[in-house]
Amino acid sequence: MSQDQKKSKNKIDFVLLKRVLRLAKPYQTIFLFSGILVVVLAPIGVLKPYLIQQTVDKHILGLDIDGLVYMMMVLISVLIVEAILKYIFIYITNLLGQSVIKDLRIRVFNQISSLQLQYFDKTPIGTSTTRTINDIETINSVFSQGVITIIADVLSMIVVFAIMMSTSWRLTLVSLVTFPLLLISTYIFKERVKVAFQKVRTQISKMNAFLQERITGMRMVQIFGAEDRELKRFKKINKTYTQANLDAILYYAIFFPVIEIISAAALGLMVWYGARGAISGEVTLGLLIAFPLYLNMLFRPMRQLADKFNTLQMGLIAAQRVFDVLDRTDKIKNIGTVQPEKLDGHIEFKNVKFAYIEEDWVLKNISFELPKGETLAIVGSTGSGKSTIINILNRFYEIQEGEILIDNTNIRDFELNAMRHRIAMVLQDVFLFSGSVLDNITLRDESISRERVIEAAKMIGAHEFIQKLPKSYDYEVMERGATLSMGQRQLISFVRALVFDPDILILDEATSSIDPETESVIQFAIEKLIAKRTSIIIAHRLSTIRHANQIMVLQKGEIQEIGSHESLLKIEDGHYRELYEMQFTQRETVEK
Repeated sequence: MSQDQKKSKNKIDFVLLKRVLRLAKPYQTIFLFSGILVVVLAPIGVLKPYLIQQTVDKHILGLDIDGLVYMMMVLISVLIVEAILKYIFIYITNLLGQSVIKDLRIRVFNQISSLQLQYFDKTPIGTSTTRTINDIETINSVFSQGVITIIADVLSMIVVFAIMMSTSWRLTLVSLVTFPLLLISTYIFKERVKVAFQKVRTQISKMNAFLQERITGMRMVQIFGAEDRELKRFKKINKTYTQANLDAILYYAIFFPVIEIISAAALGLMVWYGARGAISGEVTLGLLIAFPLYLNMLFRPMRQLADKFNTLQMGLIAAQRVFDVLDRTDKIKNIGTVQPEKLDGHIEFKNVKFAYIEEDWVLKNISFELPKGETLAIVGSTGSGKSTIINILNRFYEIQEGEILIDNTNIRDFELNAMRHRIAMVLQDVFLFSGSVLDNITLRDESISRERVIEAAKMIGAHEFIQKLPKSYDYEVMERGATLSMGQRQLISFVRALVFDPDILILDEATSSIDPETESVIQFAIEKLIAKRTSIIIAHRLSTIRHANQIMVLQKGEIQEIGSHESLLKIEDGHYRELYEMQFTQRETVEK
């Protein structure tokens, strides 16, 4: 790395440190109080060896019993005051750190929840989890073990050095002959451990991402008997992570014994010179007893400074990763002001073009109109752009060209949450959270009553199966709804859509994974849901969309055909007719 790069890196670190410290602005009173304690504790710590020196020289050697008792009382008082102040200092620095990261977690979660889906398409969930939990927890160390405690140690060392020099500058200089070795060792240790900890942070992020993905997809792992292969991959990741930790431990194992040797050498030199001075009368016995205590107070913070500086560096590295998330601009710009209480539901696409990656167009000049209260069915092969249309309608992704209008208003002019509140989606892969059935339907919206949920469930045809569950609507659903069948999860999602009373309803292949027996129940639910609502249905089973007002056939991001079921069947060599005949021919063959 060049000198210019090093300077740039140091500058970036300094700017980053200032940004981290600004996180404490809401708690500046606590921050200021901890700074005051740092200033107070430094001289109090140095008082102890000084009092011991005075006690030995003036009262023990002088056989002054009253003075000895008095000095012991003073020393005990100083110890008690120091203990109380250290307790307060440790508590408030940790309080400051925990308060900062509490606020930061909320900011990161809020930021992640506002990002476009492209972020989640490209970023493993385990990585986001690491940023929100592990990295933010590491930032706590910047306050509890980093900046403030480093300042406290440095200030303490300055005070100790000043006292030592004023007491006996010759003895001080002899004692500090080995100090350059201590500085060099500390610097080498700091640099090596910093690199090791960076590897540790990187590897723990990879491990979290791997574990989250494999545990979530454990069903697939077991279905295809991939346990051994995945175990080998995990062993490899785990070995790399363990080695990164061992490298850091190795540097600690070398550093601390080396520091002990250097400290012992300094102490030996001090005793050698101090004993000669005591014999010649240049050094008092009290000073000879106090100086080892001074040396310990000088060398101990130096040993700890390297560790604390690395803790600070790790906190800054974690902070940089967290700030990288907070600084992302690829989120939906919610600058609209229109907040409708209800939508008519008139939808219009005008020459819409969209690409996930640069100009690799997924949708090409899509134009159609869906009047209020009508149903549009979208069919097409996998990758034709069906799900993309509903994703951009909900503004999960931003289009590159064209316009999307709802009630003749550009969707970008709507306040995002207000618009989405009037649109409901039922997906093929229903996601249920850990919690009760009722909570999964209402999503903990307190404005939705239990009676309203039951009424919606009865209307959809889901009330009967929910009633049969243990504890009925209070049945605890396991993560992702693992204890419920696909059909049951789908019915719950239909009830969820109905209780929010949307003006626009979107069904994304909601029946594709349902068995024929459940399909009739789901079809009944769909009919109830789409009644008097503008609806968009994406379906593979063409039998479920016969009654749609319009059917749109997509192929490679372009509209091939659009019209009613009957009109599309009349088109010779039409795509819809071909799909229809193929599907029903296959069904008749299976039935025979």
